[in-house]
Amino acid sequence: MSDLTRPLAGLTVLVTGASGGIGAAIVEQLAAEGALPVIHYSRDAQGARQLLERIGGNGWIVQGDLSQETGPEQLWQVALEACGGRLHGLVNNAGIRTEIPLEADSARWREAWRREFQVNFFAAADLCREAVAHYRANGGGRIINMASRAAQRGYAADALPYGSSKAALINLTKSLARSVAGEGVVAVAIAPGWVRTDMAEQFIAQHGEAAAVADIPVGRMASPAEIAELVAFTLRPSQASLNGATLDVNGGSYLR
Repeated sequence: MSDLTRPLAGLTVLVTGASGGIGAAIVEQLAAEGALPVIHYSRDAQGARQLLERIGGNGWIVQGDLSQETGPEQLWQVALEACGGRLHGLVNNAGIRTEIPLEADSARWREAWRREFQVNFFAAADLCREAVAHYRANGGGRIINMASRAAQRGYAADALPYGSSKAALINLTKSLARSVAGEGVVAVAIAPGWVRTDMAEQFIAQHGEAAAVADIPVGRMASPAEIAELVAFTLRPSQASLNGATLDVNGGSYLR
């Protein structure tokens, strides 16, 4: 009989952008449910080490620069080597948000779009490709792509690359779900609204908390722990029928 308190026991899961915020919360939740997380970081090595300590050292740390074209493939190989050659789950959590006004000069505008799509979408797509090949050869696995409410309802004019890249990520998830589920590969997208992270705190500092929660019917932002619990749930072996779903976590601020 499986341990109901540790439904992810024995699973190894790569979490990108995991040294802080939502990523760190995901790692802690996965560890609490029995998984062995592979903690990816780009620059915050100290945050990654502290996170590994918080989960009792039961996981691995890997570094990778997803802003570089070859970064995702290199990261996948390093993660496989770190965990002994078998990954059961991939959580594409790493992401950036660039503010670039429509009035910006053409060079800045194009650079912002290229960099944001590289980190938010192209890197995730490359990692999905690596994951699918690995899962096909090793009995299946899960892909969880962290999208956004912005992908569902559009976004502010000063941050168009963010919403657009996240919308592409949702389409990628749906396409994978339709294409490779028969080979044991389950793909799910999660689309949070405002989550209480450093990005949210910066917005609050500039515009005030009332502005941040004005259109959220429940009256508050989600916590990173809420998102982490949902990610862990989607990784449970029992949840294969979630394949292709986009799970909204926005307090009712976008309904479809």
